[in-house]
Amino acid sequence: MSKEVEQLLKNLHLRRMLSIYEEQLRAAEKEDVSYSEFVARLLRAQWHARQEGALEWRIRRANLPERWSIETFPFPRQPGVNRKQIRTFAELEFIGKAENIVLMGPTGVGKTGLACGILLKALENGYRCQFIRAQDLFDEMYASLADRSTRQLLKRLARLDVLLIDEFGYLNLKPEQSNIFFKLMEERYHRHATILTTNLDYEEWHNFLGAKAMVEALLSRVRHYCHTVRIQGPSLRDPQG
Repeated sequence: MSKEVEQLLKNLHLRRMLSIYEEQLRAAEKEDVSYSEFVARLLRAQWHARQEGALEWRIRRANLPERWSIETFPFPRQPGVNRKQIRTFAELEFIGKAENIVLMGPTGVGKTGLACGILLKALENGYRCQFIRAQDLFDEMYASLADRSTRQLLKRLARLDVLLIDEFGYLNLKPEQSNIFFKLMEERYHRHATILTTNLDYEEWHNFLGAKAMVEALLSRVRHYCHTVRIQGPSLRDPQG
């Protein structure tokens, strides 16, 4: 590689092309490929590298805790999950339709793993997504009251293509937190998809969200365009062997 070509690739931040240039040049000479095919090979590799980098950036920004995927989920160990249904969710039609997914079940049955697997599919397809644990979400909501940033918080969360709220129902809330959450779900209603994992059935939501009238209004929005998945099966955290 000439010094000029090397410097140009560096200046243009074409790191992947720089790293494979010599290898591809030798391959092109050996295979007697055309100039256009040689350039296409370099550009193709650079494109894939940028796509991978963009995906990594989206995953980090989404705060995805683990790289759980639908392909690696242990369906044989969890008979309480309908594999076909989950794979249908992974086709992501629910995002375009602004439908919600609520995964219900006891601790350890795979709710978070499935939710993260679906979210990962969405990230791979370029959607704006975020994972957040319910405790952290409600803490942020309460903190936003102190510095009057609630409107900015709601705006940021409301515009996400997919918002995954994990472990919904493991906490006690103040009325202010419940009110902000209601506003969030109202703004996302039939505009963007939300995924919730919870150990509580709908009838129990008023136990931690408070006012029955508000909870009924919330549930009418959450459940209107919604897929509810109740998982009754063994814990995947039980010791194996």
